[in-house]
Amino acid sequence: MTTRGGDAVEEKPATPQAEQQIGHPVGPAAVPPIEQQIHQRRVLRVLVSAQVLGGLGAGATLSLGALLAAETSGSSAWSGMAATMATLGAAAAAVPLASLAQRRGRRVSLATGAVVSGVGALLAIAAASLSAFGLLILALMLLGVGSATGLQARFAATDLATEGTRGRSLALVVWSTTIGAVLGPNLFEPGAAVALVLGIPPLSGGFVFSAAAQVGAAAVYALGLRPDPLLTAVARQAAARPADSAPPEHRNGLRILADNATARFAVATIAVSHAAMVSLMSMTPVHLHDHGAGLSVVGLTISLHVAGMYALSPVFGWIADRFGKTRGILCGQVLLVLALVVAWRGSESEGWVTTSLVLLGLGWSACVVSASTLLTGAVGAAERAPVQGTSDLVMNGAGAVGGALAGPALVLLGYAGLGLAAAVLVTVVVAWTVARLASTRREEPAPV
Repeated sequence: MTTRGGDAVEEKPATPQAEQQIGHPVGPAAVPPIEQQIHQRRVLRVLVSAQVLGGLGAGATLSLGALLAAETSGSSAWSGMAATMATLGAAAAAVPLASLAQRRGRRVSLATGAVVSGVGALLAIAAASLSAFGLLILALMLLGVGSATGLQARFAATDLATEGTRGRSLALVVWSTTIGAVLGPNLFEPGAAVALVLGIPPLSGGFVFSAAAQVGAAAVYALGLRPDPLLTAVARQAAARPADSAPPEHRNGLRILADNATARFAVATIAVSHAAMVSLMSMTPVHLHDHGAGLSVVGLTISLHVAGMYALSPVFGWIADRFGKTRGILCGQVLLVLALVVAWRGSESEGWVTTSLVLLGLGWSACVVSASTLLTGAVGAAERAPVQGTSDLVMNGAGAVGGALAGPALVLLGYAGLGLAAAVLVTVVVAWTVARLASTRREEPAPV
């Protein structure tokens, strides 16, 4: 990786400065020792296992949360608070979890996040039993910490990965979320059966599975991430630093972003992609329902969208590693623009709306995988946790803003207008990406 005016360029590292910035040697020495390869494979197995459990817990409770919010509040108008509070909880936990990772390592940070989410599931059961809406709001925020934990787990996959495998490692952990996310919503009936046995309200039964899954994930993190991947990467980078050089200054994520143009670009890309995805996706069920679509059509559309978000993430990780992270971002943004244009032009057709949601999920996946990989390589090991936490905070904040503005936009502009407005926003990032690619091409050849 080379640097230009604070801008780290991802393609083809070739200088000693690049070695210090990416945290491992370059050139022929870039091939990691067998011990590091074995350690990295073990880390990936642990993260994938924990993500399956964490995704199972989240999938089992997200839809139930909306139903429980309506039941405990006495009005369906409050059902949207489930997703809102979970998003706010994820945003609020992003930086504290990252700070904990910087001080104590990924193992402690991820295990703590999973435990907090498990406590949220137990509080949700208590809220349902007491019909306490205020307690449920707190529980949903704590459950959102599980989402923040899952987001930071994807970064843990890159701590010991080489420059040429970061994208695939990160994408594998993202993909593993699919298993739990698909299985979780199918636990409604088993949850009701468990609730009957335990003597708790039927809708709270799914939260029993969530609590058990999060406790299991915490145990996997705590027992499996030894030695800790982030602390190991930091120690290796410190050992490779010249003896007469000063240790890196500890900075928060905002200061790092202020000094690093590549990191700013990656974070902005993730935020805009997430906001565009959330704004259109959140309004699609309302739009389809208002146009006479049945619940089966709505459910199928959202299921295909979720599959697009996760199922092909390993492919996008390979693209990022093989052709470059910025090119992977551009691929995702083109898919996003195509999805939003299809939504604009085909808003009256159920088939075209479904197609746009699938493309939306694919574009989101390509952008988030490639930009997250770019962000990891843009900073040294000691600065990864704070900048990654800031990235997740901005991402969740952008999603919350996008979801909040999508409702008024749907009323004022219609579904087609909402798609067009989001397309304009994404097009700005497309232009930024093309400009970066043109500048990089003048500096270096494309990666092989």
